[in-house]
Amino acid sequence: MEKNKFNLHLNFHPFPVLHTRRLLLRPVGIKDAQRLYALRSSPLVLKYIQKKPLQNIKEARAMIKMIEHNWFENKAILWVIALKEEPEMMIGNITFWRIDAEHKRAELGYILSPDYWQQGIMQEAAKPVIEYGFKKMNLHGIEAHINPENKGSEHLLQKMGFQKEAHFTENYYYESKFYDSAIYCLQNPG
Repeated sequence: MEKNKFNLHLNFHPFPVLHTRRLLLRPVGIKDAQRLYALRSSPLVLKYIQKKPLQNIKEARAMIKMIEHNWFENKAILWVIALKEEPEMMIGNITFWRIDAEHKRAELGYILSPDYWQQGIMQEAAKPVIEYGFKKMNLHGIEAHINPENKGSEHLLQKMGFQKEAHFTENYYYESKFYDSAIYCLQNPG
């Protein structure tokens, strides 16, 4: 049956494992709780992500259960980023979430361990994920919402062809402070 170009294809089963030259993009599992906790509790990683840091391994396990539930229900999908030579070690993750079926858009989110910054890892991971979003999910647009002070993320998005669509002033409130946010988008070239 031919896929309707106007409908999203939201079936993440079986999980779409992706490969690049250096990376394995795989599903998250409970074995990743320690690394997820390390990433999501790091002040450096969370510097431009206004989200509450994980407090313990128990919270990391609960987050993994939520990620697995969202994947099972085809509501969101998160790939663990691992080096091919160390497939069990999570060095970051990349996800499609806030999937808007009506408007055929999804938000791209990502984090990476500071040990792997400035090595082209996230761009390498994002390429097959974006391709999956356009070719397999049939997305029309992929958004990324960032803190405009995060110049590394801004540079990454621009390098991948994302265009800035909006800058919202003090539209995000976290821990008694307002933050700006910028929205970048990449349209399906097909």
